Amino acid sequence: MSTESDYKIAVDVETDFISEQSVPDENRYVFSYTITIRNEGNIPARLLTRHWYINHANGKSEEVQGDGVIGEQPYLNPGEGFRYTSGTILETPVGDMNGSYQMIADDGVEFDAEIPAFVLSVPNTLH
Repeated sequence: MSTESDYKIAVDVETDFISEQSVPDENRYVFSYTITIRNEGNIPARLLTRHWYINHANGKSEEVQGDGVIGEQPYLNPGEGFRYTSGTILETPVGDMNGSYQMIADDGVEFDAEIPAFVLSVPNTLH
């Protein structure tokens, strides 16, 4: 019998503003984010798909779904992690993202690994 602790994926996020690719006069703000996912459960699992919500400070929202991350569907044994960097473009100097990864454990159980909301902000924009 499995328990909720068998299916636990931790998600940590680091963000960076990419000033050399941004054009504030054209409402183009480029950000990178580096995500570390770690299997803190008891059963190996594979990341199948991603589902993102990207929110601009002007009220615009985008929804992005797709297979894997950066072209991969990492397989994580308990205690293992996977780190990748990706990016997004906002129309505003501040925004946020959140979402989930859809996972499948070796025992066939499908579950979501929540990606908590994180802020994307041009340096010195927020206090």
